[in-house]
Amino acid sequence: MIKKILLLLLFAGLSIQPICAEEVNTTSNVNKKWWKEGVVYQIYPRSFKDSDGNGIGDIRGIIEKLDYVKSLGVDIIWLNPIFESPNDDNGYDISNYEGIMKEFGTMADFDQLLMEMHKRGLKLVLDLVVNHSSSEHEWFKQSRSSRENPYRNYYHWWNAEKGTPPARYSFFDVESNAWEFDKKTNAYYLHYFSDKQPDLNWENPKLRAEIYKMMRFWFEKGVDGFRMDVIPFIAKDQAFPEFPADDMLSHYATGPKLHDYLQEMHREVLQHYNIMTVAEGIAVKPQDGLKFVDPARKELDMLYHFDGVHLGYLPNKFKVMDPKGYDLREFKKIYSTWDAVFAQKGWGTIYLGNHDQPRMVTRWGNDSPEFRELSSKMLTTFLMTMRATPYYYYGDELAMNNIKFNSIADYRDIESINMYQQLQKNNGNLKEFIEAQKISARDNSRTPFQWDSSPNAGFTTGKPWLRVNQNYKSVNVEIQDKNQNSPLNYFRDLVHLRKSNPVLIYGDYTVIDESNPSVYAYTRKLDKKTFLIALNFTKDPAKLNTNISFVNSKVVSSNYKEKSSSALLRPYEATIYEL
Repeated sequence: MIKKILLLLLFAGLSIQPICAEEVNTTSNVNKKWWKEGVVYQIYPRSFKDSDGNGIGDIRGIIEKLDYVKSLGVDIIWLNPIFESPNDDNGYDISNYEGIMKEFGTMADFDQLLMEMHKRGLKLVLDLVVNHSSSEHEWFKQSRSSRENPYRNYYHWWNAEKGTPPARYSFFDVESNAWEFDKKTNAYYLHYFSDKQPDLNWENPKLRAEIYKMMRFWFEKGVDGFRMDVIPFIAKDQAFPEFPADDMLSHYATGPKLHDYLQEMHREVLQHYNIMTVAEGIAVKPQDGLKFVDPARKELDMLYHFDGVHLGYLPNKFKVMDPKGYDLREFKKIYSTWDAVFAQKGWGTIYLGNHDQPRMVTRWGNDSPEFRELSSKMLTTFLMTMRATPYYYYGDELAMNNIKFNSIADYRDIESINMYQQLQKNNGNLKEFIEAQKISARDNSRTPFQWDSSPNAGFTTGKPWLRVNQNYKSVNVEIQDKNQNSPLNYFRDLVHLRKSNPVLIYGDYTVIDESNPSVYAYTRKLDKKTFLIALNFTKDPAKLNTNISFVNSKVVSSNYKEKSSSALLRPYEATIYEL
């Protein structure tokens, strides 16, 4: 079944919807919001900075480095889960929504972090993980204690006397089975992810009230928003009908009452605070995107899709990249389609890396010594010039790349470990799997941040929870901060450029030379200002085919020292022209 399910995660052809000329934006008619104009910087707290030498990043480590974050020019920090958790899935299995994980610090530490961030004009967005909890949450302990317990309906149960429950896929289960038998009450409980992450029953109004109360708790502290983990999956049909094995995830993301719940959440909580919300739009299709973020529907603010990051994998394989790489024409089609979804209302996001994805430069660029920095700068240019809020992952500003472990023993992520066990059990190709993980594994993006050339890259004085990339002596903040041509300072410059030019935020987007297999080029237009962005996604020179004249254009930015106004782009060249 897993092979059929994974097909859903791969790219399907999408059509581009052009914007009509009469609908061009102007400064006076755009719907301005602080979260549209900001740049989000994602921090994986376990790997950012360890303040006490136990090898695990923590809240005080983040506080220690807030001046660095501020220096980047970003506005918003998205912090992966810091709540109490047994860490089956590195914090995405929450055992207490209103407590802080001991490894990360205390609530007093969190309060100081929030205060220090606000003092610097930085906003804080937390992860809202409410599709599931930890099996060690008190709610679930009560729920599994007996069928008559008041908390029984906080989760989804299928009594065994009814027979085997209808098939449901689990992302992290060794058997890919989302139903776990619990002997104590002779029933199965549902878990779309690990068996230690039972799914919460949103059909229960008492459960929803508990979640809304928890959200208010954090907003009253001053938190500025939530990134909502797998939020499209929260609604389930209590009858649990049979789902087709080859289309299960789309059913997960379109459950009954999903938008009723999001509208209730907005009505009960969100509308009362000046905050931002973003939906992790797993399995959401373009035609459904506006249902989440159309302001008239009063649900959420932004959504990010998975179509882009799923591009380039082989069918019927678990995260094995096509040796030919990804097709840039398909890449352009995906991002143009999603831009069109939010062209007139709602708002989107743009990202190429996060805690669930490998390092940006390895996945989408070229991490060889010759091209690592150039291609990283090119990808940064893409992220900072699209019409959407950029979400930028810690370390990508240094062009940090995949660590590429040779052994499963080096991995800490439940996804890699459980899939290895599944292949081992079924006599799968383990060598192929380990090679594929060097490109696609999530732990590639979770290695400790590289601060300097001291032991463990200045991340910790102890033994790091996950190995540090061996290139840390040449790839770190200390070195790049002093080099004006470094990826770090290029990122700072591009953030400043974006924030200084509303055309890069609100301007209309139009693709140029759409069928070009090597170059991604587009214009951004607002009022009387037009920028042309030309990006060569290859290691070879490539020509941009366009009737646009460069004669009177101004090169606003380039990732090459020697700027050029030629339609012939150098390897991984990124140039921004003002026309």
